[in-house]
Formats: sequence, structure tokens, C-alpha cells
Amino acid sequence: MNYDLVLAGGTVIDGTGLARRRADVGIKDGVVQHVGLIPPGHSASRTMDVSGMIVAPGIVDLHTHYDPQLTFDPYATSSCYHGVTTVLAGNCGFSIAPTRVDQRDFITALFAKVEGMSPRALEGVDWAFESFTEYLDYLRGRIGVNVACYVGHSSLRRYVMGEAGSEREATADEVQRMREHLREALEAGAAGFSSSHAPTQEDGQGRRIPSCFGDLDELRALVEEAGHWGRGTISYLPASVIGGLDQEDGELLLQMGELSRLPIIIQGLGGRNKTDVPGAGWPEALKLLQSAEDRGVALYSLLRNHPFDRVIDLGKGCPLYAGVPSWHAIMFLPHEEKLQKLNDPAYRETMRNAVENPNRDKAQGSTLPPPGWDSVYVDDVTREENQQYFRRTILDIANESGKTPADTLLDLALSEDLKMRFRWENISPSWDQSVRESMQHTAMLMGVSDGGAHLDRDDGSDWSSFFLRYWVLDQGLWTLEEGVRRITQVPAALAGFNDRGMLLPGLAADIMVFDPDTVGPYSKKIVHDMPGDEARYSSRPRGIYATIVNGEPIVVDGELTDALPGQVLKPHQA
Repeated sequence: MNYDLVLAGGTVIDGTGLARRRADVGIKDGVVQHVGLIPPGHSASRTMDVSGMIVAPGIVDLHTHYDPQLTFDPYATSSCYHGVTTVLAGNCGFSIAPTRVDQRDFITALFAKVEGMSPRALEGVDWAFESFTEYLDYLRGRIGVNVACYVGHSSLRRYVMGEAGSEREATADEVQRMREHLREALEAGAAGFSSSHAPTQEDGQGRRIPSCFGDLDELRALVEEAGHWGRGTISYLPASVIGGLDQEDGELLLQMGELSRLPIIIQGLGGRNKTDVPGAGWPEALKLLQSAEDRGVALYSLLRNHPFDRVIDLGKGCPLYAGVPSWHAIMFLPHEEKLQKLNDPAYRETMRNAVENPNRDKAQGSTLPPPGWDSVYVDDVTREENQQYFRRTILDIANESGKTPADTLLDLALSEDLKMRFRWENISPSWDQSVRESMQHTAMLMGVSDGGAHLDRDDGSDWSSFFLRYWVLDQGLWTLEEGVRRITQVPAALAGFNDRGMLLPGLAADIMVFDPDTVGPYSKKIVHDMPGDEARYSSRPRGIYATIVNGEPIVVDGELTDALPGQVLKPHQA
């Protein structure tokens, strides 16, 4: 055989969980043809010497928001640098399609507000589509990674109801039309249906997102419709997801699984959630997961296995305090007006204990929990006398100075005319222990990269590199074989991508090649590579040699190629 590509001399971990072995990999027409010794007489158009490296299936990322970005960035950067070959977009009830021409501004503002995308960068979206089917057709032949996409409830609601989708419950006729459009999208190849009732999410006008105006009967009807198609998964954010699932939402999730007979994927179980102490709620989560098992419901939760790592810049403004009204109100004021407020004793009094007492009433605005003082560090200083505070927590500095944490941070920032930058990093022994315990449950899925989103804060696409380095290779929580399976075969099987997630003859040649001695997260920096020269955080790994999609390398030695081998995937694709 004349192979298109041979990966020679590497050690194959095939994604099944079986033991690794030295083997060459022969690829032709985008498919793995041979794993083993390639005998004499066979040739290859290209051979890559991968001696000393691991050759494994490409990573499947179940939670991204790349659907807008893929219209101007076919490689889904930064995820592709980390070995990701397939991204599942359209999560949280937001998808770039279906979108009517007169609704594009609304959908753009929705992505910008909820998902932290740059409005200017989103002007680069190529709106050469309206229906969901047209969007999938548009992507074919234009992408470097594989993509699958949910139909988002908020987008579907706006498509059917227009402005009323952000004002009221739907009529029976409107629900029926939503079902019809959902069915069309599923038949075209949608990965399933996504929705959200999360109270922290607001549209570009400060209102709750469209899906939150729908009642639970509407949600159940759409979930049931997705179940009739019988393929894919359902992604949902319950109303109580931030502070820990309550009993009503737990029962709702079980009903959704019973109605649809599809896997239900949520977030927030296990690990350290955003409002409670580390591990809080895990005993209750175990009860819910046991109930799901007893009732035959396939309930899964995505787990953020990597710590939060986000910049707090008071000078430029920071979105992390949206749930603290007195802090959020000053974030994006002009510089002089901001200084005036921060130096005003009366206004400072309103800020002093506000972070410890954030808004809990969704009717009053965002309930986004703010960073805790024990995980906010001084990260960048401009004055020599402040160097003593570098990499110390605000709580530690406050305890030393006798000030409140709020006054400590604000006074430090003012001492440098708001040029001092802080960083929120929530890694700690308690975080480690709570994530370690929960991530070993079979219902927990590794991920939550939010790839393509929240680029105003950080780039979470390094989750897989962190997982391999920290949890698998350093901590030894799994063998490398099982760790690879958890981020390849498991998500591929769950999503219904039957020819992905394993490196076996006859399956698609989606592959990552990495050095097990050095693989891990490496750099995270601001780059200006978005439309309009907009800035974002971009993360790069260490030790990942190549990302190969359908037999064609799209990243080699950290550099993009010009290949566009990506496919639009649909559940149960043969």
C-alpha cells in the first residue's frame, strides 16, 4: 500500500484502555489502515518520525463555543494546539444558527455578553447562513478541526418568536414551531439540543437570556422532540447550577432523561463550585447520581479539572464582579471618574464588605459569584515598593496590614493609578482533594474548556494538557492509558461519534502526538489575532508535537499548517 502518512517509531495508546505498544501507524484517505510494523515494500507520501512519543487518538472537547469563531478561524485556536481534533459547540443554549438576518445583532450581543467574546471580533463572523442546515453546509470544506454543534434553545426561541422570545412564555403554536425547527436541525446533523436556566446569564441589554423566559413545559417538549430523533445528547444548565443543585432541579434532570432516553450533560457536580466550600454538595450529588442510575437515566456532569486562572484589572475593567453591584458599577467608568469613586469614603463604604455579600436574587441582576480573597493574588506591579506583595494573596496581605481585603486590594491598585494587576487562581490543597475525589466517578466528564468563549478572562483550552500533566502523569490518579481514554474514547462514545476516539484500523485518523516527559500547559499570553486586531488570551502547551485531523496534520511543532481536513460530525456517523 502507498500510505498518505506514516507515523513511525512511536508508542501507541489506542484509547481503549489497553496497554501501550510500540507500533507504526499507516494512514490513507483519512482512515487508519494499519497499526503495527509496516513491512518492507510499502511506501508513504509522508513519514513522520515520532520515536519516543505517544501516538494517541485526538481529544474530543464536549463543551465549547467555537461556532461563531469557526467562521473566521477554521482551526479553533487555541484548542487545536493542545491535541483537540473535535469540538462540540453550541452549548448553554446559544448557537450561531438558526439566526434570521434581522436578529444577527441580538445574537452577536448575546455571545459577547454571556460568553465574553469581543463585539468587534464578532463583526468578523461570515453570516453566509440563516438556518441551522445552512450553517453546517457552510462549514463543510472550510474547517481544520472536526465540529459538531448543538441547537441552542435561546437561538431557537429568538428565531421563532423574535423580540417576544425575550419577553414572555411561548404559546402552544410557538412551541410546536420550535419543535419543527429543532427536528429539521437534528435531521441535518445537529449534535443534540442545549438549554439553560442559569441566573447569571444575561443578554446584551441586561435581560435574562431567551431560554429563561420559557417555562419547564416548553423545555420538556423540546427535550422530548430531541429524544424522538434518538441520537446525540442534551446539554443543560439548571437554575440552581451555580450554588449547587436543589431537589427540584435534580428531579427535572431525571425527568429529562426519562422523556428523551438520551444522555443529559450538565455542569457543577463535584470539585469546587463557585460559591461553596471545596467539595460542598458532593454527598448530595452522589445521591442524585445514584437515583439516576436506579431510574435508568444517563446523567453526566462536566468537571472543571483545571483551576481558574483569570486576570483582575481594575484599570481596564473586570467582568468577574458582575454579581457585586457596587463593584461592577465602577468597572467600566472613564478613568478619572473611576478614581473619584474609589477615593470617595462614602462609596468605598458600599464596596468594603460587598464581595463577601454578593447578589443572590436573580431578579436584581447577575448572581455571578466573585473570586474569594484567598485565591486572588498580586500578579503584576509597577512600583518597586510593591514588589513585596508579588504572588501573595489579598487575604494574606490584609491580615498583615489589619485592613479589610477590599480596602487592601483597592489601596494597592490606587497606589499604582490602577496599573497593578491581580490574578484569580483557585488551586489549593482543598481544591485538589475535592476534584480528586469527584473526578473518579464514572458520571464525571473531563472538560469545560469553554473554547472560543471568555477570552476576556483567560483561555481554558489548556484543560487537556493540564489533565494529562497534573492528574495523570504527576499525580498518578490514572494510568496514561486510562487518562487518554477519559478524554478521547469516552466523550466520543457519549456524543455518538462512533468512528472517533480510538486509534484502530478502519476508524478516522484523528490523532495527537505528544512527549509524555514534557506534555503540559505552558504559556498563556495576550495576542492580537482576532478580527479587528482584537486582543485575547491564547494558551500554548509544552510537549505536544502534532495534531492530526482525518489523516492530515493541522499543527506540527506548535505551528498551524494550511490544511483544512475538518468534517462536520453528526451523532452515530458511520
